Amino acid sequence: MLKDLKVFNTLTRKKEKFEPIDAPFVGMYVCGPTLYSDVHLGNVRTFLSFDVIYRYLMHLGYTVRYVRNITDVGHLENDTEGTGEDKIAKKARLENLEPMEIVQRYALDFHNVLRQFNLLPPSIEPKATGHIIEQIKMTQTLLKNGWAYEVNDSVYFNVRKYSESHHYGTLSGRVLDDLMASSRELDNQDEKKNKEDFALWKKAAPEHIMRWDSPWGEGFPGWHVECSVMSTKYLGESFDIHGGGMDLKFPHHECEIAQSVGTYGKEPANYWLHTNMLTVNGQKMSKSLGNSFLPHEMFAGSHALLDEPYSPMTVRFFMLQSHYSSTLDFSNDALKAAKKGYKKLTNGLKVLRNLQYAESTDVEVNEKVVGQIHQLCDNCYRAMNDDFNTAQTIAHLFNLLKKINSLQTQNLQMGELDEETFIRMKKTFEQFVMEVLGLKEEKPEDLEPLINGLLDIYRTAKTNKNFDLVDKIRADFKSMGLIIKDMKTEITWAYVE
Repeated sequence: MLKDLKVFNTLTRKKEKFEPIDAPFVGMYVCGPTLYSDVHLGNVRTFLSFDVIYRYLMHLGYTVRYVRNITDVGHLENDTEGTGEDKIAKKARLENLEPMEIVQRYALDFHNVLRQFNLLPPSIEPKATGHIIEQIKMTQTLLKNGWAYEVNDSVYFNVRKYSESHHYGTLSGRVLDDLMASSRELDNQDEKKNKEDFALWKKAAPEHIMRWDSPWGEGFPGWHVECSVMSTKYLGESFDIHGGGMDLKFPHHECEIAQSVGTYGKEPANYWLHTNMLTVNGQKMSKSLGNSFLPHEMFAGSHALLDEPYSPMTVRFFMLQSHYSSTLDFSNDALKAAKKGYKKLTNGLKVLRNLQYAESTDVEVNEKVVGQIHQLCDNCYRAMNDDFNTAQTIAHLFNLLKKINSLQTQNLQMGELDEETFIRMKKTFEQFVMEVLGLKEEKPEDLEPLINGLLDIYRTAKTNKNFDLVDKIRADFKSMGLIIKDMKTEITWAYVE
């Protein structure tokens, strides 16, 4: 369906004007969070990138089903080898809570953070715990098809057998012999046939809180099988786009491919998209280096590495200035530049709202300028069609903004454009800034300084007996649902009751 993401013009059937088409269904699955900790900026970048892809496909006219799962089973810390500690259960024990209380707390935080960054909700957001039956069924099918084996009430996928007829490592370029040599000796390795095999179902230890009945006894599913189950349940055995962070390419997505081939005889996704990591001043972002900050620290400017607060839309704009597959480096200079860039675009939106087309008999249409504007509009689509290149798209929008500002200053006369060109310029700029890139105007939340400033003007007007201005300010306050309280001792304001 999506023939070539690198030359994404096939999505629009190479129409010159990139018009929305009566297009088919597009299925997109993105690996969601494991809910046992706060949302970090790496998570935000991943989901923000796929939010823009989701928005752009819908903008083109596609019917998109976007599935983003939530991992709430409580898998092990080291799922590759099948040992470790249940992250969610560990948190639950530390805080004396039920595991689902931990999941609910961080799910609410996750959704709140993404709303602040203006991410659209997915079409479906399934949870792993709601699909245990399906995970057991897929495990049974892999056993039946000869790709898995049972040992000590656990079930493992036989990677070495799979590699005899298929390429395990097709996404990451890993070679099985190298994986075998680099695998570490860990507890419970002796029960597996091969060190590189991964768990489909694990027998639950006595202390393991999250557990379910299965044909092999009480246990819990392996990490990789949940995404194979939920993606194919809602999108079919083969769908268009599967994505996640770069860290999921191996082993998670390699294991998903092996499971789907073993179950359905085909790979699950036509395209695998991976977002790259974040760095801070050239260093990898990590808690151990003290350079990792959470979204609320960005908004408040409360981290020691931040010079000032940065709003959600500033951070969103900053992330969109880099291609999703490129490393993104945080620095105060880059964030301050992003703040200016974001405000330029939103100021452009304000200018456009006040511009109205009017024909002129004094000025002829400037065909050169008209051609430039159509070229810039086309370039916005070409950039997004080139593997969703938001960085290039933003550059073209800034060039389009120059034309908009020239109209405002009248260095470019409205009569130099025909009406069709003006409408297309306005529509393209507004739709790409707001609908595709998902940027919205951030108005000041704290109106107290503005209100107090108006009250000062009111006091001066009253002293000077400028009653027309006094009445106007009173009317303005009333239109905002406020009232001026003109008392003997002071002049203040209150909400209209």
